[in-house]
Amino acid sequence: MKIADDHRQCRIADRVSGHLVVISGLPGVGKTSVAEIAAALGGSIHLSIDAVEESMLSCGLPASWQVGVAAYEATRAMAELNLQLGRSVVVDAVNDSEEARQTWRTAALRTGARLDFVHLVITDARTHVQRLRNRDRGLAHVGEPTWADVQRRRADYAVWSDEVLELDTTARTADEVARGLVSRLSAKQ
Repeated sequence: MKIADDHRQCRIADRVSGHLVVISGLPGVGKTSVAEIAAALGGSIHLSIDAVEESMLSCGLPASWQVGVAAYEATRAMAELNLQLGRSVVVDAVNDSEEARQTWRTAALRTGARLDFVHLVITDARTHVQRLRNRDRGLAHVGEPTWADVQRRRADYAVWSDEVLELDTTARTADEVARGLVSRLSAKQ
């Protein structure tokens, strides 16, 4: 065991830290679309909480708060593995609570990665409702939220205590938002 511990410490000391970008926001604001494009532009790994939760539910687990937490933790573990290799990771998740956000702070701390929180919003309610009506992500178990569901989530959405880059997706395409995001994060380095 001592040899394995020494080897792990050596690997950790020698690695180049990755960059963790966490794209957050209410359902329907464009998190997954922006994350996919931003990851492709930056040659990063893209991880989506909804895809992980969908996989867990498709195995027969009942939809619950615990499955949601497990999806965050499974995604965190995958992010850490990639960050430890010096890769950049883009995660998309609602991240509406301090507990959810702590997941990503922990990943950054454990790996020495740079962490950037991005919060996407839609300032026009009609646009937000329309996007919810038109979307079909093909997730059989996670499902699509209604406007009432989004309003409930908005009421409980925790105020940000971290530095966060807020971007309005109301009148911009996912490509425009992603390109602007990549540009701003690159300039920040």
